[in-house]
Amino acid sequence: MTTPTPQGSPEHKKPHVLIVGAGLAGLLLGILLDRQGVSYEIFERSSKVKPLGAVMSLNANVLPAIEQLGLLDALKAVSFPSRGFHIYSSDMKLISAVGSTDDTLLEKVGYDYQLFARFKFYDILLSHIAPEKIHFNKKITSISQDDKSATITCDDGTTYSGDILVGADGTYSAVRQGLYQQMQEENLLPDSDTKSMSKGYICLVGTTDPMDPEKYPVLKNDASILYQVIGEGTQYTWSAVIAPENRICWNAVLQLTASQEDNIQNAEWGPEANESMIKEVRDFKVPIGGTLGDLIDSTPKETISRVFLEDKIFETWSHNRVVLIGDACHKVIYVLNGLLPSAGQGAVNAMQDSVILANCIYDLESLSTKDISAALKDYRDQRFPYVIEQYEASKLNAKIIYGQTFLDRLIRKVVLNYMPKSIQAKSAMKNLAYRPQATFLPLAPKHGTSPVLPQKPSKRYQAIVV
Repeated sequence: MTTPTPQGSPEHKKPHVLIVGAGLAGLLLGILLDRQGVSYEIFERSSKVKPLGAVMSLNANVLPAIEQLGLLDALKAVSFPSRGFHIYSSDMKLISAVGSTDDTLLEKVGYDYQLFARFKFYDILLSHIAPEKIHFNKKITSISQDDKSATITCDDGTTYSGDILVGADGTYSAVRQGLYQQMQEENLLPDSDTKSMSKGYICLVGTTDPMDPEKYPVLKNDASILYQVIGEGTQYTWSAVIAPENRICWNAVLQLTASQEDNIQNAEWGPEANESMIKEVRDFKVPIGGTLGDLIDSTPKETISRVFLEDKIFETWSHNRVVLIGDACHKVIYVLNGLLPSAGQGAVNAMQDSVILANCIYDLESLSTKDISAALKDYRDQRFPYVIEQYEASKLNAKIIYGQTFLDRLIRKVVLNYMPKSIQAKSAMKNLAYRPQATFLPLAPKHGTSPVLPQKPSKRYQAIVV
């Protein structure tokens, strides 16, 4: 067996791809396109990307693709495994403990959850992007497309054209806004895509400076555990998780009432508007010792962020030569995923988008609008069922972990006290069976004993490989 050359078959014409957004998904897509010899450019509105969220984890849903690209060892070098979670009541009584001492899940799945500082992984991906292929300080003001190309216009007056335009620019995607405006003018946009996102929770989050292991003995462990607290007599839940370099990542999540949702104004990640929320949560005890206030005081103030946890699945992911990935087309509240913490699962979903989209671009029949549109629709058709499944599971998990209504507490009591561990494990195995890889590269070896879902193969790759 041989790997096809980057050029593939001589008669195969390759597109030039414009990627708006230099987040994790945009960078991964660039790497994948580079591996198949497709030219691309990445456009980022900021002068330098500062990845949101202090720590994140990746799991078996995306690690095979990372391994396939030869990046897994570099990721492991800046990570350590996350093996489970403990859930406590606010009086520090243990409610549930999963996965902390049981290696059965690892044996079945074949991959540890890798926990790391988000910027470390970002730097790994960025190091594989040629500097001339990424343009910073490029805020998109408008997009357009015709039968030949898609074009972006930036606020500095520059324009760029390509065969395909990818919106990887997050929750408030400029590409999505431009695309939807065009489709509305043509009466092509579903009414559901004009509705606002749901804002059910506010999350305050940060990561401490390196802490003293003598004061926090959990820092001496060789694997990380998430410590989650369900508040009583409050609308808050909060958590702490051990991060690399003796740091502790913490958060406090406030469930909004219906009236609060109606009156609330959106906020971006950043230090502003944090103080009143910090005052409310300072005295909350944490299972690893001390209070949230202790952790907050050990966290650089400028790195503490306050953000709304929103959710919405858009119906429209593409039109002609323009396509959306990640939060630009599906914004989901991620909390716990099966048996283990899912910090960063939004990024996992977005990177899965990148893998499947790259596969569809590889199998393009031609650069005609008809064939490009068909390829982008195929991407959406492959991804949509899994995103919907994640969305529904996440809504239930949010009720279990963050919910403070009477019904939420009832659901939590039933799930944590009466649902058999075997059912929880089965749910986790089902979720982790979805592991898309690049179909135009040799696949990473299968790890673990649990089954893996098949994915749509590449006819072009199969025809080239001897």
